Amino acid sequence: CAVKAAHVLSEIAKNEEMKKPCIEADLVLTLIPLLESRDQEMLLHAGRAIGRICYDNHDLQEELVKVGVIPSLVRILSDHAESEPLVHVALLALYNLADLDTAKEALSKTKVAEQLVRQLRRAENHERLEIVFEVLQALAENDALKVQLVEAGVPEVLSEILLRLQGSSQAEDTCIVKAASDLIVSLLLGADAHLSLELKAAKHNAKALVLVLSRHENSQGKNSLNSQLALLLSLYGNCLRMVQLGVIHQLLDLLEKHVQSGDTSVQHAALSALQNLAIPVVSKVQMLEEGVAERIEALLKSESPPVQFKLLGTLRMLADGQADAAEVLGQDPMLLNRLVQWCDMNDHTGVCGEANRLLASILHHNRSQEVVKAIQEAQGVKHLVSMTSSEHAATQNEALNALAVASAIDLETLEESFKESQLVQSLHKLLQDDNTSPEVKYNSMGLLCRLLNSGDLRQEIEEDRIKETLEQLCSHSNANVVKEAVTTLQVLRGDT
Repeated sequence: CAVKAAHVLSEIAKNEEMKKPCIEADLVLTLIPLLESRDQEMLLHAGRAIGRICYDNHDLQEELVKVGVIPSLVRILSDHAESEPLVHVALLALYNLADLDTAKEALSKTKVAEQLVRQLRRAENHERLEIVFEVLQALAENDALKVQLVEAGVPEVLSEILLRLQGSSQAEDTCIVKAASDLIVSLLLGADAHLSLELKAAKHNAKALVLVLSRHENSQGKNSLNSQLALLLSLYGNCLRMVQLGVIHQLLDLLEKHVQSGDTSVQHAALSALQNLAIPVVSKVQMLEEGVAERIEALLKSESPPVQFKLLGTLRMLADGQADAAEVLGQDPMLLNRLVQWCDMNDHTGVCGEANRLLASILHHNRSQEVVKAIQEAQGVKHLVSMTSSEHAATQNEALNALAVASAIDLETLEESFKESQLVQSLHKLLQDDNTSPEVKYNSMGLLCRLLNSGDLRQEIEEDRIKETLEQLCSHSNANVVKEAVTTLQVLRGDT
């Protein structure tokens, strides 16, 4: 009579008023051992009865986990994967328990990830997909389970679903596409996710991520779209694959669309993604060949400081180590004029700093007299000289190196600007200041050696009594500073 009794209980438990008598009669603890039965009908009725009695009862649900219901549910999924009613009961039970930390911990010790992948692959209707998605979304909040889900291939299956439903205009399909996209984001990104997990997942799932991005037209709200774009930012180890799959064009299309609509949050997110994708040298070359620099310059008219900041950072990343890019950017009058304007934005120090750094990067990486002349004509030299007195050593060094490169290319063009901006005096202060870092002192002397090739600047150096400071630096505690001081003195004296 056990199967019939379980069936009766499952029907009785449909009534809200009957749940309490069932609990008081300890029927839940009596039913749990029946989940070990091999009789499918027994499993079905016992599972339904337990689920209905414990629904929305936190204490009872905790008790279920405590007495070991989780392994039984996973075993049902494993042993009866072809039984639609039993799978449905097991999934509903997991859905109701999955929010409990104790349940997540218990599930992490099972092979639930493999079973959920199995159910994703065989799901033939939207309802089944939705319930599996709900369970996966809850489990993805746990780091240990997130690793298992990724290793079991959940993102691959989700990408297959996205491919299958891509382009469908049916409302049900649109909901599934959104849920699958959000789930990919949850699995591959999160404040609690480890970088190694993200990279491991991204290694095989770049295509899924591109698909997530491609569905931006149907995205419901900025936050959803921004979270998907932000996903790309964590993928440094997979940038090459992302570029190869054409994500750059999707980002640029997205960027241009929202430039027109004025949506600065999306512009900022898209630029952040492009900036990270531009880190590998190979990606820089491909992005430049595909006209990325020219297309994102459309944002130069933006009045949004966050967008301006990201735009400058993206262009600087593209120019880093790329002479061709530096020459293209360094001969763009509109860009240079905008840069010089932003260098004066004292009310937005982030934009001001990035504008100066991009200017320095263009000079540093270029090898063209035309670029030096263009920056001189745009009155950008004085800003680079001002950078040498920054409170940040890294910024000082960027400016010093850029000015040294520019001086080696075309000192004659820069000579007048150097005198007007009192570059020699600024360098002397850096050499005299005990708080100046050894690297800044070293680079300052390297620039001085370049300036000595100009008769007028040499005269300024001699009149400013820099020789005495250099002699003092010959006894500096840093060996590199001492070596450069000796070299600079030799050049100053005309010994070399």
